[in-house]
Amino acid sequence: MVEEALTAERILEAAEEVLRRFGPAKATVVDVARALGVSHGSVYRHFPSKTALRDAVAERWLARVSHPLAEVAAEKGPAPERLRRWLDLLRELKRKKARDDPELFATYSNLVADARDVVRVHVETLASQIARILADGVEQGAFTIEDPVAAGWAVFNATAKFHNPIHASEWSDPGNDAAFEGVWSLLLGGLGVREVPAKARKKPSKK
Repeated sequence: MVEEALTAERILEAAEEVLRRFGPAKATVVDVARALGVSHGSVYRHFPSKTALRDAVAERWLARVSHPLAEVAAEKGPAPERLRRWLDLLRELKRKKARDDPELFATYSNLVADARDVVRVHVETLASQIARILADGVEQGAFTIEDPVAAGWAVFNATAKFHNPIHASEWSDPGNDAAFEGVWSLLLGGLGVREVPAKARKKPSKK
């Protein structure tokens, strides 16, 4: 590759392939540069350190989760239904990653575990998306909570078992969907929902 044509995005794409091949423990900036056919100094012009590059890769991976969720959070319509769709989408995005490519999922889970600042921003982003839906619900009269921000964090933490990678081995358990339904019912009660809209009600999956 001509070094003048090297972009941060191309480096990140190559870094993902290198991580897939070698894993986070063995992958190096030199490996990324070699995959691109450039000097490692060229990579450092875009990312000043190996940590910066790894953090950028982790951020890119997490954005593939947060961006689709942001679209749901920004929609109009009944807040309980949107909250349910947001949670279902979060669960499905995580499950799909773990199910379709478990090795890569494990690789990125390890990478993300080291990128604490990136993870903190990601989690804050997700909690703020929930808070936005809850605030809309208060305006609609669907929720009776006083602090949507605090409630957003509570919803996120209460559902961690169903989306935090540390629990990935449990996501395929036969009772996982039923367990989520139980948490969902408790959440609705805690948010002050007296009558759940039909579209926000779901029966436990038989999978």
